Amino acid sequence: MKINWGTGIVIAFVAFIGFILFFVFRMSTDYRANHDLVTEEYYKATLEYQEEIDAENNAKNNAVRLQMRKTSEGLEVEFPQHLNIEKITGTVSLYRPSNKHLDFDLPISLSNAHLLIPDKRLLDGRWDIKVFWEYEGEAYLHKESVTY
Repeated sequence: MKINWGTGIVIAFVAFIGFILFFVFRMSTDYRANHDLVTEEYYKATLEYQEEIDAENNAKNNAVRLQMRKTSEGLEVEFPQHLNIEKITGTVSLYRPSNKHLDFDLPISLSNAHLLIPDKRLLDGRWDIKVFWEYEGEAYLHKESVTY
């Protein structure tokens, strides 16, 4: 049987559509492809985003920047020396983009101007760190990505 150009085009379209359907089916049923949202309550988090922007601007405008450095004991977060450490409250959120089961939060409790995140809690790789803290009723936010 001889195939003319019209039949060849139809066969090409059917083959292409078949390939696309196979690819979509394969990717949607593959257990290795994780289709979870980044956060569990995504829409609630978007509504709170303006508060984060305001807190981040407060940190930039009021010259209360935090310093982070890697030490032999772990990751050290240094708060400004001129602040009264007893009035600082908040949380440090550590987010691991590659595995949500490694995410954790630490409350801020200071005895000096440094907060130490222990080395045993941090695996090698990228960590997105958010330090949300309050001082005398004013909210501040520091975001940083660290490769540990």
